Amino acid sequence: QVQLVESGGGLVQAGGSLRLSCGASGSIFSITSMGWYRQAPGKQREFVAFITRGGSTNYADSVKGRFTISKEIAWNTMYLQMNSLKPEDTAVYYCSARIPPNNYWGQGTQVTVSS
Repeated sequence: QVQLVESGGGLVQAGGSLRLSCGASGSIFSITSMGWYRQAPGKQREFVAFITRGGSTNYADSVKGRFTISKEIAWNTMYLQMNSLKPEDTAVYYCSARIPPNNYWGQGTQVTVSS
């Protein structure tokens, strides 16, 4: 089991940047991958980015070239650097960790981008 806590959300103007962090504790050495998801009001939760134990990454088309996912070697912290933010990036951002066959979630952090 793993516990996840997100931080770093806030209010930013369009074109600005934010860096989200996800602190992990518990059975972190069993984590095989971690990711970021987001949920805007009235919409379903959607994939943003993920990173594997080996450092491979994948991004949603909507954030490619603007967002960068990274992690500490020991999995204790994961980051999402968000640049060139757009109003449509406004959402609650959730951190997720996979320990097969389970997925664990944080409580989310609000990101609001004003136009």
